Amino acid sequence: MTETKSNNGLKVLAGLLGVVLLGTIIYTVSLYQEKKKNEAALTEQKQLVVEDLNSLKSEYDKAILESNATNEELVSARDNIAKYIDSVKSMKADLATLSRFRRQVNVLKQEREQLLKQVDSLTKSNTLIAMQRDSTYSELEKQTMFNDSLVVQNTQLADVVEKGSALNLSKFNVDAVKERNNGKLVSTARAKRTDKFKICFTVADNVISEAGDREFFIEVLDPQGNILGESYSKSNDSGASITYSKGTSFYYENKALDVCDYINKPAGDFQEGNYMVNVYDDRLKLLGTSKFTLK
Repeated sequence: MTETKSNNGLKVLAGLLGVVLLGTIIYTVSLYQEKKKNEAALTEQKQLVVEDLNSLKSEYDKAILESNATNEELVSARDNIAKYIDSVKSMKADLATLSRFRRQVNVLKQEREQLLKQVDSLTKSNTLIAMQRDSTYSELEKQTMFNDSLVVQNTQLADVVEKGSALNLSKFNVDAVKERNNGKLVSTARAKRTDKFKICFTVADNVISEAGDREFFIEVLDPQGNILGESYSKSNDSGASITYSKGTSFYYENKALDVCDYINKPAGDFQEGNYMVNVYDDRLKLLGTSKFTLK
């Protein structure tokens, strides 16, 4: 009787232990499955964080490419995101760390919005500046062309005025003359009778020429082509030069003016042959030429 009770107690104890063991096994399996489920969920969350970061990085890459000039803030933000991606990929997934990175992703998204707004504003400003610059360049080019045109016109006008203000001769005459005892001069064609050359010319009227003292230059060439009388030299601003026999001065008042001057006999008599007389203005422009012969 006692043995029977003992066996029954053992059976009950064994049954309880079996139930406990079964429950432990079931609980262990459940915990294992829950762990695997949590690990899969954490891995999935980790991948989502990486995808969000990669998406942010791509948007920064696009913004940098579309920017006309390299934006240091965009490049720095893009490089930081690349570091976050490496950190998330290499970390051991846990809820606290993923939560921290998710918060950081939200911060980075807000930072991206602000930076992209700044870039957009800067791009619009640069576009406006470029348009204004192009407009300014266009106006400057037009003004330059206009100024060049004015310079050409002024130069042409100055040339016209200079040419128009130049004095010219309306008459030019050369006589070989002999002076009589009473001082009267008579024309002659004989070399031995000639005492001097009388050179007369009329300066034409010119209302746009500047009034004032003027000097013309008389060049007399003998039959050998030599300068007759004392020899002088004169040069102008353009580098041209002449050798002349005599300078004759007069005061010009924009009206026709008769001017006469004389070339005296040299040390010996005048030679027989052909002579040529040239008259130049103060700019060394040839105004007139006269040729004659002494016998």
